[in-house]
Amino acid sequence: MKRLTFVFCGLATLLMAVVGCSDVKRTRGKVYMPDMADSRAYETYSANPVFADGRTSQGPVAGTVKRGDEYPVHIEKDEIGDTANYVASKQLPNPFTSLTADQLKETERLYLINCAICHGPKLDGNGPLWKDGEGPFPAKPAALVGDSKYESMPDGQMFYSVTYGKNLMGSYASQLNAKQRWMVISYIKIKQGKLKPAGNADTTVVAAAVIK
Repeated sequence: MKRLTFVFCGLATLLMAVVGCSDVKRTRGKVYMPDMADSRAYETYSANPVFADGRTSQGPVAGTVKRGDEYPVHIEKDEIGDTANYVASKQLPNPFTSLTADQLKETERLYLINCAICHGPKLDGNGPLWKDGEGPFPAKPAALVGDSKYESMPDGQMFYSVTYGKNLMGSYASQLNAKQRWMVISYIKIKQGKLKPAGNADTTVVAAAVIK
């Protein structure tokens, strides 16, 4: 009996293998919700005749704000060789006309982490990458304090540079959100003496040892 059962199971398994590997076309019959079983949506980045550029949308629609985004700016990055948007960014107002003591402390932390490696903890351009000419950079980064060019630069133009990058500086849009970028610029303006901190906030640069 056990031998017959073993033979039967073996034949059944063989039959299933043969049927499963065959090229017989099968239909699954009626589908209750065909749009869910077979999506008619276009795959991301695929060719799409619906959109003007022939591609499935790869980003937010122009003029819209993504969920959770604060202080959006609708100035795009200039094309190579063009400076129209960079010039227009001069008119962008900084929503932070001052910083509280807590904001100043947090913004100083953000500056030391993201900016001081080039521009220096004292904003004098003498960061670890320059290090009095002994660092790996062949040229000294911009001195944000003590250089009239950057002390007179409008907040909006600084925001453009931090967002999209300018010259040798790359974009920091992925490291700092729009709110943090504006706050860092206000921090720089406070250090330049162009902006007054709220209350009795201490503007002394601290924790310089964080970046060695």
